[in-house]
Amino acid sequence: MKDLLLITPPFTQLNTPYPATAYLKGFLNTKGISSFQMDLGIEVILSIFNKESLNNLFELAFQEEAIESENAARIYALRNEYLRNIDQVITFLQGKNQTFARQICTPNFLPQAARFDQLEDMEWAFGSMGIQDKAKHLATLFLEDLSDFIIECVDDHFGFSRYAERLGMSANSFDELYLSLSEDLTYVDQLAITILANKIETVSPKLVCFSVPFPGNLYSAFRCAQYIQRNHPEIVVSMGGGFPNTELRSVSDIRVFDFFDFITLDDGELPIELLSNHVLGSQGTDNHEPKEFKRTFLREGGEVVYINSSLRSDYKQADVGTPDYSDLLLSDYISVIEIANPMHSLWSDGRWNKLTMAHGCYWGKCTFCDVSLDYIKIYEPVTAKVLVDRMETLVSQTGETGFHFVDEAAPPSLMKAVALEILSRGLVVTWWTNIRFEKNFTLDLCQLLKASGCIAVSGGLEVASDRLLKLIDKGVTVEQVAKVVANFTDSGILVHAYLMYGYPTQSIQETVDSLEMVRQLFELGILQSGFWHQFALTAHSPVGLAPSDYGVLPTLQKITFANNDIQFQDETGIDHSQFSFGLKKSLFNYMHGICFDLPLQDWFDFEIPTTHISPDYIADCLANDPLAFTTKSSAKVVWLGGEPLLHRFTKTKKKKQWEMLNLTFHEKSESFDISLNLAEGEWLAEILTQLSVYRNPSMSYGTLKSDFEDHFEDFEPFWYAKPIQLLRQKGLLVL
Repeated sequence: MKDLLLITPPFTQLNTPYPATAYLKGFLNTKGISSFQMDLGIEVILSIFNKESLNNLFELAFQEEAIESENAARIYALRNEYLRNIDQVITFLQGKNQTFARQICTPNFLPQAARFDQLEDMEWAFGSMGIQDKAKHLATLFLEDLSDFIIECVDDHFGFSRYAERLGMSANSFDELYLSLSEDLTYVDQLAITILANKIETVSPKLVCFSVPFPGNLYSAFRCAQYIQRNHPEIVVSMGGGFPNTELRSVSDIRVFDFFDFITLDDGELPIELLSNHVLGSQGTDNHEPKEFKRTFLREGGEVVYINSSLRSDYKQADVGTPDYSDLLLSDYISVIEIANPMHSLWSDGRWNKLTMAHGCYWGKCTFCDVSLDYIKIYEPVTAKVLVDRMETLVSQTGETGFHFVDEAAPPSLMKAVALEILSRGLVVTWWTNIRFEKNFTLDLCQLLKASGCIAVSGGLEVASDRLLKLIDKGVTVEQVAKVVANFTDSGILVHAYLMYGYPTQSIQETVDSLEMVRQLFELGILQSGFWHQFALTAHSPVGLAPSDYGVLPTLQKITFANNDIQFQDETGIDHSQFSFGLKKSLFNYMHGICFDLPLQDWFDFEIPTTHISPDYIADCLANDPLAFTTKSSAKVVWLGGEPLLHRFTKTKKKKQWEMLNLTFHEKSESFDISLNLAEGEWLAEILTQLSVYRNPSMSYGTLKSDFEDHFEDFEPFWYAKPIQLLRQKGLLVL
């Protein structure tokens, strides 16, 4: 029995839990409030994709005479093959039956429908990813074929990472969603309600809190709340999360509160604590006592009211506790690979512990982003020590050493501090995060991040046009992005770019030129993955708040439910959606390392202008990087390598002799030598010991320079000589 039940409704990710409930449970632990959490999505997925349930699906589709397309008919005809393999495929994707990979990769082992049509074109790519990844990809296509069958024949709302998403998108009125909720339960609804009912009987909660991150979770959240209100009216039901935080800030439709008793906004810790106090009876026992809530909607006196009466400040990030993943079925998540691209697969493959380096965004200026909302505009970093403490706690709890930092944009200075803390503790972890492609990501910093376990970063290039980047207030240029991307790639860190088209005032020429920039980034091998999305006008962004400043004419509607995406007209009158297919098709090929020589025109079935971008533009950007002979005195100097082996020898030249010191450095796969005069060599050997990253060094470049000049003459000729420059390439970093 627990006081609170925290639920993520279907569907988010197959491979790892969405972290909101784990964050909240970790906080509630610090307050002594008992809670139980569940990811209803993964439990529903597992209840669909098993032999018994799948057989029921096939029978239902046949009885309803819903099998119409050739693809669905093929799947139904091969149903026995799907039934024979489904349980083992799921077990394999859960990481519990790895030897099955060899069977999956056997020609014609799995039944194949429409999702396998492009397999022949990509066959060459699997070799670079290995047999396990090839098998995951084939198994993913197997499941996607079944998903297509479900959508066509049983439940058109279904999707692996979303459910009835359309009902939650741009839903200014509650009418359509409300009407859907009055209809019979769908097949997926029935499974979800059955699982929920059993959990409520087991947990006996007094308060059920739904965390709804996306439009694709909204319908299911309402369906589940509807069940609770009808069958357990004594239980209080609340909703929070990313969707209400952005979309429901002006909700006024009273019918919403037939389903939810409360809706909370923004950071959930204090609102849920006060709500718990209210429900569990530690406040409000006197009916005349004022209710204390934080950013909470509720129904009162027959209308929707918003109460933000608490004078308490939100909790600092250092005080919210460590996320707690207990209760979740961590060993049952499914790793899938939709595209044979190592970077792209990170979102769907592997179990990642989710953490946040900093609340909000340290930049907070991008004009397309909801920078007016607290979750972005209130920036508060966590100290490196606290973060790595939390990492160690989660490794102990989950047994997983992989981390995805889910920041809006992780700050470079904090990433550096976290990397140094990880290395000084001798931890072996794997991590990735979202960043801005800003100039502080030098090659030295990227090498440090790689050494600490960073394997990938994702960031917004958006529109690869300097004019539009300035209008977006991105704070970067295409040349700067190219250099930073190259720094990460040269350090062995994969890079994913978020790409945008259709930004206000964007011309067709700029779209074509942006595609050419992206083509060159992939052709040079410095960008590994990307995703194009069309600009969306949101109510809480600078463009949404002042559309006329950006040449946008919004189509405003009466808002009684959701308010975020706004329909609009661009003063250019261009139909940017016509570029969608060509941009995405070209990117798909570029991510597989092919078709770079294909003219840009070939991606589109309408005339486009010739690009104005030089074919060597990005290469020239990378070449335009003069060697800097100035270093800030405050810069931190660290050594990633080990202690050298020392060998004294005598050098003779023109009958003169002097003592030399040879330093041999053994790296993981090779070794190298440098030679210095004896005194300078002994000084360097001692200094490298002090600079070792595993000893948490704190020596600055200025201190290093002063120490050298206390013993010898000018530092610069020594520092910029070939031996030290070789060390700089091998891990002597200036940060």
